[in-house]
Amino acid sequence: MHFLKQAALLVFFSSMWVAFAQPRPTAPNRHLLIVLDGLRPDYVTPALMPRLYAIGQRGVLFERHHSVFPTVTRVNASSVSTGAYPTTHGLIGNSVFFPGVDPAKFLDTSDRANLLAISASERGRLLTAPTLGEALQAAGHRLLVVSAGSTGSAFLLNHTVAGGAILHPDFGLPEALYTEMREKHGTPPPSATPNNARNRYIVDAFLKLGIPKVDPTVTLMWLGDPDGTAHELGIGHPTTIEALRLLDVEIGRIQEGLAAAGQLERYNIWVTSDHGFSTHTGGVDLGALLRPFAGEVKATGGGAIYLRDGNTPAATAIVGILQKTPGIGAIFTRGSAPGELDGRVPGTLSFEAADWSHARSADILFSPDWTDAKNQHGWAGTAASGGVAGHGSASPFDIHNTLVAAGPDLKQKTIVRTPTGNVDFAPTLLSRLGVNTPRSMQGRVLREALRGGPEAGSVGVRSDGHTAKSADCGYAVTAHFSTVDSIDGRYRYLDYATVVRGR
Repeated sequence: MHFLKQAALLVFFSSMWVAFAQPRPTAPNRHLLIVLDGLRPDYVTPALMPRLYAIGQRGVLFERHHSVFPTVTRVNASSVSTGAYPTTHGLIGNSVFFPGVDPAKFLDTSDRANLLAISASERGRLLTAPTLGEALQAAGHRLLVVSAGSTGSAFLLNHTVAGGAILHPDFGLPEALYTEMREKHGTPPPSATPNNARNRYIVDAFLKLGIPKVDPTVTLMWLGDPDGTAHELGIGHPTTIEALRLLDVEIGRIQEGLAAAGQLERYNIWVTSDHGFSTHTGGVDLGALLRPFAGEVKATGGGAIYLRDGNTPAATAIVGILQKTPGIGAIFTRGSAPGELDGRVPGTLSFEAADWSHARSADILFSPDWTDAKNQHGWAGTAASGGVAGHGSASPFDIHNTLVAAGPDLKQKTIVRTPTGNVDFAPTLLSRLGVNTPRSMQGRVLREALRGGPEAGSVGVRSDGHTAKSADCGYAVTAHFSTVDSIDGRYRYLDYATVVRGR
């Protein structure tokens, strides 16, 4: 049976490879979405990243772009792929708990092997929403993923390999295309700090192999910095600054390569990030906090706590301890009804407030607390987490991420102050290509950035918040939202969450 499955896959991917060689009719304008992992908006300056800064100056600068919460990589890769929040796509953390794969511990989604194991245990339902790649394939278009990030994030961008291909230094689908990449460009370089060699390798693969062989209508490119460098050395460290400069050189090489191929005028280039970044000041000892509940806690990871049989008394007791613990920020539990913003446990926000309510969700989700203090290099934003620097919190420094864009379908010299988010890419790209948008997509079409669209300041926006207080009023958490009223409907974005302790 194993041999037959392998044979079937070989035939499938071989047929895909043969299809790439077939002539195609004239294509519409192309889209290249570049994700610079962990790029904060304030990195994009004329001094640090002049080429990227110039894209925003000649095209569109989005001032209120949002990561999806939790503000971690694979959650946002899944949201880019599906145009939906975790409540719909079901990939709810960088580490996830699937007892059918391992009943005792969380799985690291940066490893594609773990994702394949999850998919097998879920009968092929790695994500519980249709993807951009599948919608494009149904309409006769191709999606190419080129990534120097983790194998997991690359795979999640088009995990069914629908309508195209994936090229990553460590794997590729179809396999014939991956073999050709290695034959033409040599053995991929190892990961490093900064990750420039791998980034250059994957940019070359896009320009010299992906475009001529796959002929993609949409390309999702993921470059593995400044995230890795900043995690290790911190925000503002000289090597992190060097990583930004090297990324900017690659932005220039991409544009020069497209121009040399006579393609630049046909490409809409979108440059974004999966999340922002914060300096870390040390996390709480969760193991010690949960030790009295060892018999009730099934698994913990990434701020998520799973309880045996969803034990409500244990959840209430654990939340009470978290509320009293400095360094713990926003706490979320299931709501009592659809649309309810209060969690079942007093003094918590509901999962729906963060668009995290899914059958796979834990019983409790908490975020590290944050401040706007500056680090030793003068960069604002801290979070009470372990390590040197990172992301994952509900702070504006982690939620507020980068977006600039320029191209034939986009306005020129425009600033968009309307809130936007990573869930908006898939519906926007499908709209430009005249492809039907799956009903599961929760993002909106970014019409105010498109030529012929409404004026950038004409879309209705309102800001509000929702506060939940503990029974003794010693802990209060507030979710701050922005809501956009567009011709397509009403869309809510989580801006950040704040916590106040003490009566």
